[in-house]
Amino acid sequence: MNDNVLLTEERDGIAILTLNRPDVMNAINFSLLHAIKKMIEELRVKQGIRVIITGAGEKAFCAGADLKERALLNDQQVKEFIFTIRNLFTSIALLNKPVIAAINGVALGGGTELSLACDIRMAAMNASMGLTETRLAIIPGAGGTQRLPRLIGCGKAKELIFTGRRVGAQEALRIGLVNQICEQESLLEECKKTASMICETGPIAIEQAKYAIDYGLETDIHTGLAIESNAYWVTIPTEDRLEGIAAFREKRKPVYKGK
Repeated sequence: MNDNVLLTEERDGIAILTLNRPDVMNAINFSLLHAIKKMIEELRVKQGIRVIITGAGEKAFCAGADLKERALLNDQQVKEFIFTIRNLFTSIALLNKPVIAAINGVALGGGTELSLACDIRMAAMNASMGLTETRLAIIPGAGGTQRLPRLIGCGKAKELIFTGRRVGAQEALRIGLVNQICEQESLLEECKKTASMICETGPIAIEQAKYAIDYGLETDIHTGLAIESNAYWVTIPTEDRLEGIAAFREKRKPVYKGK
């Protein structure tokens, strides 16, 4: 395995994961899958971390699966790849930390699916996104058929998946595929600003808010409200909640410890 396929940096409570295969537009092969999986598992048990995922270079966030590697795989190996990438993206979606996708260029197929597994998507003006699998006579296999309609609506998702059409940054913002767009040179800094704002909040509260939103969306409103209540109860006995009240009373910034 090439140890350099994924670059990692951790500073001020923000972990930046950079897909590092710029020569193939950061396409995902087995080596990169395993590297990301290992990092996500490590981050899961760290407290107070916010995560940014981006791609190396100026052209691509991630161009999807490495089709050169795919051409060498037999049917069983292709199935293994699909199961692995689907489970990995689900683990990112279920990570008990906020995850921001810094889409710094082309994000096609699995690249768009990776961004969909993140909580927040921020894109450079040169970004191009799309679930283009049907043009290869396959379908999105890493969660795209499920996450895209939940994000932008069924009709629009069907249009994009059925046609395999790419969308630019402006259209992605308009249809709600991304939260924010900016110039490429300022993308990572903007993502860091957002992550830093989240760092000012209580880690347990963020974890419970994400849980309530994600699981509540899959239920009726009454069950969702019950999930919210249970998530709220988790925050009540925490030291962080008392610190938040004390800091408000004393007119200072709170210092949260994830306890």
